[in-house]
Formats: sequence, structure tokens, C-alpha cells
Amino acid sequence: MVKATLRSGELAKSTGLSADTIRHYERIGVLQKAGRTSSGYRVYPASAVNRVLVVQRALRIGFTLRELADIFKTRDEGGTPCQRVFELAKAKLTGIEADIAALTETRRQMVKILADWQTRIKKSGGQQAHLLQTLTDAVGNSRRSGLRRTR
Repeated sequence: MVKATLRSGELAKSTGLSADTIRHYERIGVLQKAGRTSSGYRVYPASAVNRVLVVQRALRIGFTLRELADIFKTRDEGGTPCQRVFELAKAKLTGIEADIAALTETRRQMVKILADWQTRIKKSGGQQAHLLQTLTDAVGNSRRSGLRRTR
């Protein structure tokens, strides 16, 4: 039997989160304000489980809690945030594509660096090859070519 309401601990257990996280979601507006029992316990409608699961999935694809709070506020007030959700998701995809391009360039640089280091190790005859020192040139060259790690 499905309960009509859940205390914060029950909601947390149902969603795999901590009760602190549930309270944080409520505080920032991702979850609507919980009702209270006569003894002061927070109680959430059963639909809060779905809301929390949606939030977790949205976070995984790059939405922020602030964005989600704004979106849910609009929706809870009867608005239609669909276009904004779509535009935010498009921007997140653009960011992911930029990250992939940067990682691809970083990988290309790493392959070159490792080949150089392998040669230096062979030539060093067991002496110090100063591998990390060579990164100054590699990093300087990559900055000039536009390689920048973001995050």
C-alpha cells in the first residue's frame, strides 16, 4: 500500500538520499514546503518521491539546483517552463561538446608528451630525464593552440 504522505526520513530512504539533502531541497525550493505533523515532523506528499527522482536525473545531465528550483517554481505556480528547460538543455549539450573537444585535444597532447618522455627515458641511461620539466614547453604550446581545460 502506498502512503499518502512521507516523513523526511521516509522520503530520503525511498529516494536513496539523506534526510539533510531532502531538507536542503525544500529550503532552496526544489521541493515544495513540507507540511508538519502536530509534533512538528515534516511530511511530504507521495508525489515528492517522483520530484526528487526527476531532480536527481536532471542533476546528472547538468542542470543545477538553482535552475531546477526556478523551473519547479514556475511550474508549481501554473506556468510552463518547457521552453526554458529545452534551451538550458541545449546549452548544456553545447558545453558537453566543448568539453569533449577539449578532452580530445588534451588526449592528443598527452600522446605526444608520452612519446617524447619514452624517448627521453631511453636516452637518459637511467639518469634523471626531467620529464615534468618538459611540460612547461608542452603547456605553453597548448595554450597558444587554444587548449584549455575547463571545469
